[in-house]
Amino acid sequence: MLAFATDAASKQGEEEWMAAGTAAQTTTSEEAAMQAVAAAMRDAAATASEHAAKVKESASEAGATALESISRMVYTGSYVLAYGVVYATVFVARSLPQENPIMRGLHDGGRAAMGELDAG
Repeated sequence: MLAFATDAASKQGEEEWMAAGTAAQTTTSEEAAMQAVAAAMRDAAATASEHAAKVKESASEAGATALESISRMVYTGSYVLAYGVVYATVFVARSLPQENPIMRGLHDGGRAAMGELDAG
């Protein structure tokens, strides 16, 4: 009977040791899982930061490109308007007969405007 009691005590000791080993493994696997989650969160934060920086850079480049396009359109429009209006007006004015009351009025008005510009 003593052998049976010693055997039972031995088995109980083994079970306690295995339970402690299982608890240690559970703690170790929980720590590993937490470390994996922490690493994943760290990687996600780094990736999000990099993505945000790329989006910000892309947005600033798009803004610069849009501003450049608008600037070019304004320049081209002003150029076309200035030369188109001036040359068309000169062409029409030169094609009209010079000796008539309308042309004399335009000449007199032009001289008066130049005189006011020089005086003021």
